[in-house]
Amino acid sequence: MIKYAVHYLKNTFVPLKGADGESVPNIDGKLVLARTEKGEEVLKAFLVNPEVAKKFEKSGKTPEPFEFIRVMTQEDMMIYEEIKKEEVTSFFKCKELVKKHNLNMNLVQCRLTFDRRKISFYYTAPERVDFRELLKDLTQVFKRMRIDLRHIGVRDESSIMDGTGICGKPFCCSSYLRKFESINVKLAKDQGMPIAPSKISGTCGRLLCCLTYEYSNYIEAAKGMPPVGSTVMTPAGLGKVCFIQFLNNSVAVKFEDGKIKEFDKTEIEMVDADVNVDIEISRITNYTTDEKVDAKQLKQLEDDRNSSTGNV
Repeated sequence: MIKYAVHYLKNTFVPLKGADGESVPNIDGKLVLARTEKGEEVLKAFLVNPEVAKKFEKSGKTPEPFEFIRVMTQEDMMIYEEIKKEEVTSFFKCKELVKKHNLNMNLVQCRLTFDRRKISFYYTAPERVDFRELLKDLTQVFKRMRIDLRHIGVRDESSIMDGTGICGKPFCCSSYLRKFESINVKLAKDQGMPIAPSKISGTCGRLLCCLTYEYSNYIEAAKGMPPVGSTVMTPAGLGKVCFIQFLNNSVAVKFEDGKIKEFDKTEIEMVDADVNVDIEISRITNYTTDEKVDAKQLKQLEDDRNSSTGNV
């Protein structure tokens, strides 16, 4: 049974195993050296709850375990600090070479394995990049190292950089989200959200992943609701539906005198009639925004091409 594990890239849960079947010592909460597919890396280990371990093993989605090498010693920690500094200098060296070759790519992060055998550069780019000349220069700078230039999407960038969302919690993509769903502006419109980039987009510059979380609830709540623009009979007379509050089952109705009132959906009834009411806007929200939004901006928010490559 899984006893110890580590959180890897994008907070992936990966078990630890001892070399040659040896048992792993008590390493809960300690920094350890582990052998991953990239080489030797420093990771923080934790004790796995037995019930969680059972369910995880039964799921059949358990990643291949990393090999535990040893608990980080004081000497190892000194080397690790040097490596972190080296990653920063290597990042800027690579950035200078990218500028030298005038490549349309945005360098995101540099990672160096503990054994210094492999150096990885993560970058985003709107289109395919011919980095053959860049690679030649990099091999001259980083000798006796395996160089990995890895193209990732803007959503992947946010997931590996970590951060805090507008909700005040860590990014979903860097904490528990494993797969990015396709998202469009319609999800925000149907939930009555303000169609303003700063309100519905994340740090990655794409639509918020959480727009999909409650969407099914809105669809369920919409059943039996009159569509916007339809004529309804209310306790106050005939009017047209100008906005729907799905989650509290209320409908905003505009009357001929221009007044708008809210009613519970049980208080109104759709009728086949016409009233002299002009619905100038498709919805009224409790949000106000001074942002000017055009179709190009919205299209960019929806652009999921290469926004996630899963190449981290």
